Amino acid sequence: MKYPAILSFEEVLPQLDSYDAIIDARSPSEFALDHLPGAINCPVLDDAQRIAVGTMYKQVNAFEAKKVGAVMVAKNIAAHIENHFLDRPRDWKPLVYCWRGGNRSGAMAHILAKIGWPVVQLDGGYKAFRNHVNAALEVAPALSLRVVCGTTGSGKSRLLEVLAARGAQVLDLEQLAAHRGSVLGELPSHPQPSQKAFESAIWDRLRKFDPALPVFVESESKKVGQLRVPAALMQTMRASPCISLTLSRANRVRLLMEDYAHFTVDPASLNAQLDCLVTLHGREKITRWHALANEGQMETLVGELLADHYDPAYLRSIDRNFTSYAQAEVLELDDISPAAFVAAARHLHADL
Repeated sequence: MKYPAILSFEEVLPQLDSYDAIIDARSPSEFALDHLPGAINCPVLDDAQRIAVGTMYKQVNAFEAKKVGAVMVAKNIAAHIENHFLDRPRDWKPLVYCWRGGNRSGAMAHILAKIGWPVVQLDGGYKAFRNHVNAALEVAPALSLRVVCGTTGSGKSRLLEVLAARGAQVLDLEQLAAHRGSVLGELPSHPQPSQKAFESAIWDRLRKFDPALPVFVESESKKVGQLRVPAALMQTMRASPCISLTLSRANRVRLLMEDYAHFTVDPASLNAQLDCLVTLHGREKITRWHALANEGQMETLVGELLADHYDPAYLRSIDRNFTSYAQAEVLELDDISPAAFVAAARHLHADL
């Protein structure tokens, strides 16, 4: 094969996990928005350089812009080779892409091929990948989903973590979305990814699952924080068999106190989130909850939030949205110890 080989995404996909490196030649801001799973960012032009060259194209002419751009591109590619790739063996096989598989990835792929590496350039670039992801997520996944249901604080996320750690197939949408899925679910110092990055991560998980084995997923709503769950996946989840995880109110309070410990040291942040509930519960109740937070009475506050907000909302929505919930397998936890979740995981997946 002549290198650089220029292949479509359909040709690349079967061997996507076998490349020694997936190199995104786009700017850092493009990479941050979304990228191929496992890719590293080696910008041929950084954000400022890309703007400068683009401005010169418009204000001067293409020829002058290409001369200046070529200098930047050559220096950047040389730096990437020197800093990242000099120790790679002769049979090192990278995949290189940019926005549409044009000049940026073409320049890097050309130089890497001239060195002697069997480099592949993605025809159509990130845009081709994105088109594939969009099309794939419009189709209901041909997987056997098992939906873990349960009121807030019942340990659904912890159970999924234990299942995954013990080898079960798990689609943890809250983990992928960097959000716990409730009005208080924003994770400190962990901003949510972009919608595109969320969808790419879901696509990447789904494609790796074995259709012969169950996939455990939590009973999410259509949105996890600010991110939307793909409609076809949501429809499949809502029609799938359910597991009803139950835990006593006292243990649920304990679990939430552990998971939301950051609010204990930052009641102002908690109160800002509670303000989102004014239209549902009125200013008087929210003022009371503010006072409990400010006074450090977190156990009382969590108990009231469960009784007055989370549990009624869950009961209103679960039967309506998950059609198999009435026939759900009930799985009761005695406590929130690691051993309790391991036992629950073993019950659900006997081979673990």
